[in-house]
Amino acid sequence: MVVEMAGPVDADGWGAAPPPSAPRRMALCGEVLLTAGLVVLLFAAHQFFGAWWRMNGAQADLDDDLRRRWAAGAPPVPGQPASRLHIPRLKKRWAVVEGVTAADLRRGPGHYPRSQAPGEVGNLAIAGHRLPSVFWNLDRLREGDPVVVETRSGWYVYRVTRLRVVRPGQAEVIAPDPGRPGRPPARRMLTLTTCNPKFDNYQRLIVHAELARRQGKKAGRPAELR
Repeated sequence: MVVEMAGPVDADGWGAAPPPSAPRRMALCGEVLLTAGLVVLLFAAHQFFGAWWRMNGAQADLDDDLRRRWAAGAPPVPGQPASRLHIPRLKKRWAVVEGVTAADLRRGPGHYPRSQAPGEVGNLAIAGHRLPSVFWNLDRLREGDPVVVETRSGWYVYRVTRLRVVRPGQAEVIAPDPGRPGRPPARRMLTLTTCNPKFDNYQRLIVHAELARRQGKKAGRPAELR
């Protein structure tokens, strides 16, 4: 008796499996895409939360370095902390590094080297990443909010005057007088810059503030921080 096979015969004498149907192929493609998406999501989460964790550790080290430098009376040098930035509304404070290189900003906010020092006439410009441990909620600031810069000798209380979103190439926001680029400054300003929107960098979020008052360390902490 001759038995006819229903399909082609493979090397072992068994019938070869029929090709997967269209619905099965679609299901396999969906599983592959889902797996790839999960891998990308896990990688992004690792990068995001890893940067957050590393930033917190770096800030603890910078804060210790800053206390030692102030105790020794050391002047500001590139790559080292020189001041502290306090934003009461966000309940945040950071040690600010002198410089805005990639290595500087991985450790916290950075002071643009060519911008003014705290309290000087002109524009004290500080950049920071849009991370939960840095400028994540900078967009929550409102006009009149205090932003306090602490140095070895005193406190400088600035008040927010404006928030705006600009293109990355609009460098005039960190000019000595952002409202009049190219002219001698007449105001004592502070400008904070970060990426916008969250999770992207095709814009820049800018916060401008003007100096309201200053006080020495002997007078204690300013009322805005109590």
